Amino acid sequence: MLLFKQTEKLQTYLQRMKKAGKTIGFVPTMGALHEGHLSLIRLSHAQHDLTVCSIFVNPTQFNDPEDLRRYPRQVSSDAAMLESENCNVLFCPLVSEIYPEGASHAAGPDLPLHGLDQTMEGAHRPGHFRGVLQVVYRLLDVVHPDTLYLGQKDAQQHTIIRHMIDTLLLPVELVIGPTVREKDGLAMSSRNALLTQEARSAAPRIYKALQMAAQLFGTTPVPEIRRKAIEFLNQPPLEPEYFEIVDPRTLQPIDSTEECTEALACAAVKAGEVRLIDNTLLKTQA
Repeated sequence: MLLFKQTEKLQTYLQRMKKAGKTIGFVPTMGALHEGHLSLIRLSHAQHDLTVCSIFVNPTQFNDPEDLRRYPRQVSSDAAMLESENCNVLFCPLVSEIYPEGASHAAGPDLPLHGLDQTMEGAHRPGHFRGVLQVVYRLLDVVHPDTLYLGQKDAQQHTIIRHMIDTLLLPVELVIGPTVREKDGLAMSSRNALLTQEARSAAPRIYKALQMAAQLFGTTPVPEIRRKAIEFLNQPPLEPEYFEIVDPRTLQPIDSTEECTEALACAAVKAGEVRLIDNTLLKTQA
């Protein structure tokens, strides 16, 4: 596995590979890798000649400086995991490589989001998705992959990124890998390592709430499903921030199942001091 820290050197190498006819799959991460990330590496490796993974803790998507400070960083062990999965290239840039003029002056793509960034995560983390778009747009411009791989767990994020790709006609295919879970149902996340023992024991209730919503969907009014889910989750040390049932394309709340072709249940829960998100598809288009 090749390691690059400088944008120019990475681009020179990838341009040479492209001229040789190699295809490129790209998995952007913020490190603290787990099986969810590795499943995307395997997916890319099966479909492309080269797989590139980036590890970059992006400061522009953190609206809480303390959250940025506490985010787990373990590049050495991450690199070993990637190498064991036959990842071809690891890109670990400094902030100055991604934002040459400084993160505070970083400008992402100027495109209307039509409210996609205002609900759920957007309502609780102002500016978060503009920061996500800044870094993904910049990384795509550096790597120029054929395919971008993201995970289903960050459903609102990949919906917004898909909107950016479609609106700007970016020459990249977006592939979404399924959420990978622990045996007790907890969605794998880099933040899980920060959970206390008490919070870790309680955290699987998030997926149980989503499963309950899936069982009730179609037979129970949507507001009642939301109420039941919030009630189920609202037990210390868990503190639900939201439980929404939305259209996965618009991210707008669904209040009725009539004429509904798709629905996504999304939750954000504080588990002690750690904030966790998860989602599950309730109904797919026929």
